[in-house]
Amino acid sequence: MPSSATATAAVSLPQASAAFTQALPTSALTAAYQDMCLWRRFEERAAQMYMQGKIFGYFHTYNGQEAILAGMNLVKRPTDDIITSYRCHAHTISSGISAKAVMAELCGRRDGVSGGKGGSMHMFNPEGHYWGGHGIVGAQVGLGAGLAFANKYMGRDDVCITKYGDGAANQGQVFESMNYAALWGIPVLFVIENNQYGMGTAVCRASAGAGQLCKRGEALGIPGEKVNGQDVFAVAEATARALNYMRANMKPYIIEFDTYRYYGHSKSDPGKYRTKEEVEDWQTNRDPIITLGKYLVAERGIKQAQLDAWDEAAKAEALAAAEFADASPQPDPSVHTTHVMPE
Repeated sequence: MPSSATATAAVSLPQASAAFTQALPTSALTAAYQDMCLWRRFEERAAQMYMQGKIFGYFHTYNGQEAILAGMNLVKRPTDDIITSYRCHAHTISSGISAKAVMAELCGRRDGVSGGKGGSMHMFNPEGHYWGGHGIVGAQVGLGAGLAFANKYMGRDDVCITKYGDGAANQGQVFESMNYAALWGIPVLFVIENNQYGMGTAVCRASAGAGQLCKRGEALGIPGEKVNGQDVFAVAEATARALNYMRANMKPYIIEFDTYRYYGHSKSDPGKYRTKEEVEDWQTNRDPIITLGKYLVAERGIKQAQLDAWDEAAKAEALAAAEFADASPQPDPSVHTTHVMPE
C-alpha cells in the first residue's frame, strides 16, 4: 500500500549547515561512530540469542535508528534527562550501563541492570539521567514532561528529552503533556522517532497529517520541525537549536526525526507489510553508520581499515556480553517479592 510514500520522506529534508558540521570535533564523531557500531552489533547478537530461546517476551531492536541517539549525544549535556519507549537497549548502554549488564537483563539474569526483573523494555540508570525504557505506549511522555518540570522547579536549566514513536504520537497523554508543557513553560523536548510504521500500520494510514507530526503543537505555541533522522549531523544541529531555544525560554519544543527500523516492530513481527525493495533502499542508501563512515573517510582523514577495526571491536564486545549473560546466574526466587508496592 502507501508505504513507498512514507519511505521517501527523508530524502528531501535539509542537511546540516557546513559550519556546524565542520565545528564538530573529529574525536566526538569517531566516538559516535564507535557507539553506533556497538549498538548495532549488540542488537544483532541479542537477536540471535532471542532466536536461540535465551531471551523471552517482547524484544524491540534499534537497528537503523542509531543516528538519532548518537546525534543528540553530541550536543546534549550529561545532566539533561532522557526517557524513551521500549526500544531502549542502545539508550541504556549510552547512559553508561555496560553491554554485559544490558544483555544479562535481556536474558533475565541476576547481573542484569534491573536484576533480571525488568527484561527488554524496563531498564534504567538514574545516575546517568536516564529514566527508561517503558513498555506502555506513550506512557513515558507524561513522565518526561514531569522530569522537565522538576528541573524547572528546582531552578536548573537542564531539559528532558522525551522520545516516542509515530504510533504513540496519537496517544491522548501525548497531547495532554504538550498542553501543560506549553501552559506552564516546561523545558521538555518532545522527540518523535518516526520509523514509518506503528507496529504493522504505515503512518500515513494511521495519522492525519502524517507527514508533519512535528506541527501538532502549533496550536499550543510549541515550535516544531522535521529532520532527517538518518543523518547524525542533521540530528545534532536540530537538537542543538532546540536545546538552545528551550534553555533560553523555558518552553517545550518538538522534533520529528524521519527514520526506519530494519527489523519488524518486535522480533515476533516478520514485517511482511513492507516490500523487500523498501527495506533494502533504507539499508543501502540511508544507513546512518555507513553514511557517517563515508564522511569520516572523505573529510576527516580516517582510514577504512580503522572503521573496520572499530566494527570488529564492537562485534567482540557484543559477543563478550552474550557470554557474560550466559554465565550469569538466575535471580534468587526471593527477589520475586521485592520492589513490589503493597496495597
